[in-house]
Amino acid sequence: MSARKITTKVLSRLAWKIAKYGLFFFFSSTILVTLIYKFMPVYVTPLMLIRCYQQHEAGDTMRLKKTWVPIEKISPNLPRAVVASEDNNFMHHHGFDFDAIMAAAHKNFEGEKVQGGSTISQQTAKNVFLWPSRNWIRKGLESYFTVLIEIFWSKERIMEVYLNVIEMGDGIYGAEAASQAYYYHPAVDLTRTQAALIAAALPAPLHRNPGYPNNYMWHRCAQIKRVMRKMGPLNLNQ
Repeated sequence: MSARKITTKVLSRLAWKIAKYGLFFFFSSTILVTLIYKFMPVYVTPLMLIRCYQQHEAGDTMRLKKTWVPIEKISPNLPRAVVASEDNNFMHHHGFDFDAIMAAAHKNFEGEKVQGGSTISQQTAKNVFLWPSRNWIRKGLESYFTVLIEIFWSKERIMEVYLNVIEMGDGIYGAEAASQAYYYHPAVDLTRTQAALIAAALPAPLHRNPGYPNNYMWHRCAQIKRVMRKMGPLNLNQ
């Protein structure tokens, strides 16, 4: 056997070993982190760090208002409002709402403006583990982490993490910080209207202010409240 063939064979084996151990490390580390976050608060996310870097690069003061609170200290109005606004089938799907995905794809194909078909589970996975981007690699990783949190976390935990890490304004993250910033009281005291206004701002939190809602936000708030009335109580423990 020639030296060239031997070298190629050795390199192939080395590449296979690197790939094998790399995959083992990736799956074991991501599963471990997901299990840790099942119990521990998520104090910082990639998006928070990116926003702080962007503020620094722009010469602005870095802003990061965030206070982790358990879901018991968040008004039940807010989970109901975000489900009514973002993900009507949250309690019934396993991370992906295929009907919503197909509807969004159809509208996009027809050239209509859509918000997309991402569920609360997908948004939680994206916010906790990933960076903001629209490429297929990021989308694939988002799907992977969505499967992980649906396997290892309860619906209540997914909602608790979502409401604590989601961007709710310029440098404002999570329900407690948003409630204090916009309404000057803790998240446990959010009224149905206040919760609906926060939910109405979520698709564009840097451009919509729940404390000073415009006409569109009041209209969207009314729509969300109608859905909330039809939904009734949200039992996250089922």
